[in-house]
Parts: sequence; C-alpha cells; structure tokens
Amino acid sequence: MRASTPQHWQRFWEQADHLELDEVYGTDGRMVREVMLLGDPAGKRILEVGAGSGRDAVTLARAGAEVVTLDYVAGSLHLTGKAAGTAGVRVAPVCGDALGSPFADGTFDVVLHQGLLEHFRDVRPLLRDNARILRPGGHLIVDVPQTFHYYTVGKQLLIALDKWFAGWETQFTIGQLEGHVRREGMTVVRSYGDWMVPGLWYRALRKLLLTRLGRRLPMHPEPVPAAARLGERWRGWFGTRRAALYTMPTIGVVARKPEALH
Repeated sequence: MRASTPQHWQRFWEQADHLELDEVYGTDGRMVREVMLLGDPAGKRILEVGAGSGRDAVTLARAGAEVVTLDYVAGSLHLTGKAAGTAGVRVAPVCGDALGSPFADGTFDVVLHQGLLEHFRDVRPLLRDNARILRPGGHLIVDVPQTFHYYTVGKQLLIALDKWFAGWETQFTIGQLEGHVRREGMTVVRSYGDWMVPGLWYRALRKLLLTRLGRRLPMHPEPVPAAARLGERWRGWFGTRRAALYTMPTIGVVARKPEALH
C-alpha cells in the first residue's frame, strides 16, 4: 500500500500550482470560523500545520493575526507564499517536521490543522508537539474526516486499490478525536462538524469535469428553493445535536491548553 511521502506531496502541490485553486478545491472556511469564534485574531500568533495552499492562513493574516505555516514540502510553502504575496499580507512559511516542530515551548496562541491528523498511524507525537508549542491557555483546532460517512467507504476502497491520491489515511469518530486530544492534557472547549453544501458527489463531479475536460460547473449552484428550505430546517433541528457529528463528512475539536500552575 502506497504511503504518503514528501515526494508524493511535492508532486501533488506542483500539479496544484498550475490550477486555479479556488476553482478546483474551494474552501468552506471552517478553520477561520473556529478561530474567529475564539475572539478577534488581531495580534495573535497563529500556526497552521500542513497549510496546503495557505488560503486560511492568508485570511487570518488579513484579519491582523501573525501567521506562520509549517510544512515539510516545498510545494505547499511555495503556494502559501504565492497566495500571501497576491493578497498583500505577510505569512511566514517554515519548512519543518510537525512531529518535532522548530518552535520553542509556548510560542503560539492558536495551533490549527485541517486534513493532517488522518495521515498519521500514531497521532500522539503530532498532538503532543502541538500542545508543547501552545502557550498556557492557548487553543488547538483539529479538523479531520469522520468515520460513519459514505466518503469513508469510497476512500477506503481506493486506498485498498492503491488509487487514493493521498496514499494511506484513516478517519475518526468525534469520540475518538476528543479522546486523543484529552490524552495530551487538553480540555475540549467544543466539537463541531459540517455537512458539505453542495454535497460531496457534486463536488467530485465538478472537480472531475474541470480537471479532465476543462468544463466548469458553478462552485455553489443556485439552490432549489423548496429543497433549500427543507435542508435549513433539517440542519436547524438535527445539526445542533451531538448525534449529527456521527453523520457529517468532516468533524473537528477546539481544545484549550491548561493555564500554567503557580
């Protein structure tokens, strides 16, 4: 079974550099939303680990945060620098290993990562280093794929066939994710999740048509009024319940590092 390697991700981001990222990948802004819920990010030191294209990092820098990104792949760091330059903001891309990041203890107010934890067979070293570089009272935001979803079925089938774009990866229930974070001494402040709107099948079709045929479908198609109203009612009723977190394709936790003992 093919594993993810620096060379693998370098090729991935080199290919992405030739595409219009907003057209191909889009962004739901979950990480930015969760940071904003912690208060005004202006002046805060924020680290995004495995920042990918760096779009969330750029958005947070626009809001006044002092943003650093960490990745071990030059292609990702290049895209982050490129996005920051285009936006006219400062983001500091750093090349390094997330399992032993090159930062002093207590450096950051917020550490976040999206779509990263699932690539580690043992998640403890990553989360332990995340906690180490957070200041006392700082927050960790971790966003991952959720187990009980048809996305997981398709992904695991492609992994078994050695056809998954990211090599090997896993997934988590909300209970498992909370447990991992708590074992590193942090307190879960809140847990969250998102249903994809538009849905996963539409996004997959859109990406396939764009990358293979050059045909563009709208990123956010005009909703059917009746279906949109029904969806809003469903999300309003069921989406606030914990059980909903076991049906969403993506979930996350916001955790707080304890204050220093005096």
